[in-house]
Amino acid sequence: MAGSIQQAEYDSIAVQDGRIAALGVPDDASALDTVDAHGRVLMPGLVDCHTHVLYAGHRMDEHARKLEGASYEEIARSGGGILSTVSAVREASEEELVAQSLARVNAMQAEGVTLMEAKSGYGLDTANELKMLRAIRHLDRETAVKLSPTFLGAHSIPKDRGREAYMDELVDTTLPAVIQEGLAETCDIYVEKIAFTVEDMERLFTKARDGGLRLRAHTDQLSNMAATRRAAELGALSCDHLEYTEAADIKAMAEHGTAAVLLPGAFYFLRETKLPPIAGFRDAGVPMAVSTDINPGSSPVVSLQAAMHMAAIFFGMTAEEILLGVTLNAARAMGELEHHGSIEVGKQADLTLWDMPGPEFLVYQLGGIRPERIYIGGQPA
Repeated sequence: MAGSIQQAEYDSIAVQDGRIAALGVPDDASALDTVDAHGRVLMPGLVDCHTHVLYAGHRMDEHARKLEGASYEEIARSGGGILSTVSAVREASEEELVAQSLARVNAMQAEGVTLMEAKSGYGLDTANELKMLRAIRHLDRETAVKLSPTFLGAHSIPKDRGREAYMDELVDTTLPAVIQEGLAETCDIYVEKIAFTVEDMERLFTKARDGGLRLRAHTDQLSNMAATRRAAELGALSCDHLEYTEAADIKAMAEHGTAAVLLPGAFYFLRETKLPPIAGFRDAGVPMAVSTDINPGSSPVVSLQAAMHMAAIFFGMTAEEILLGVTLNAARAMGELEHHGSIEVGKQADLTLWDMPGPEFLVYQLGGIRPERIYIGGQPA
């Protein structure tokens, strides 16, 4: 899985101190412990690279409105959407956020996910954004899955603040506090007509980069604001959603090594019709990742395997593109490629063992597939 899904030439690996130490081990090699996989398929752990897995409450009522024809933008402008979850998160304690989110993380792990990104973004003020990021750290200690925290204070504009005043708080107060406390590894922003501008992204990214954070951006979900090409120029690891991405954006992503994170769960749940330009990404050599975008409003999809199927059926991605999109390229989108995403010497021994004919089976069968064993850092999870 270091670049293709073809079967490896070797049929054994060695793990030492939680990392892959060798590929292809002599039969007479000594080991403290051995595992006979009986011809099963050994794969890297799956990587879910774009999630809002930490939240409180639900938005079932909005789902009913969507089924009646209301758009995501209409619901957001009427005070629903993200702001509805903001109220629930603000009312919840850190412990309650962890308790409500743990079941989702455990369900993802059961399907083979060993590394997951987790965003803030439902606090929308300094105190509650910090509370969310602390809760993500707490949640990370409660599960074997590694959670990589992302600061997404620029997710939506609070109903009691204007955009410019809120940006001042994010840049001058919240982000410095996040950096000082070491609560995030990445900074993200939602650039859209109903959210933030390209200029906001430039301002936030400059401060985040100076503070040592990686950069990512939600772009081109509902419209094209030239945010993708600018995010790529600024060094974003990934741009995510991308339904309205154009040729100039793809060119910038290819030139700057920015990954495309595709979120078919949101496409499906919002009943969108505008497809991301998969062929354009493919032709330009832009790495493509696939993720759940698990969140309570636009993608309540607690299954990376389901997102993989949606990527095939709705987006026309190949099995190889999808499988690399939830391993190698997902790790790339998170800035975790050095340690995760493939079975290579030196990488963390995050491994999944499957009783199936080959990795493509995960894109073929929908439901009923679980790994027989999961190892995180070489230890059974």
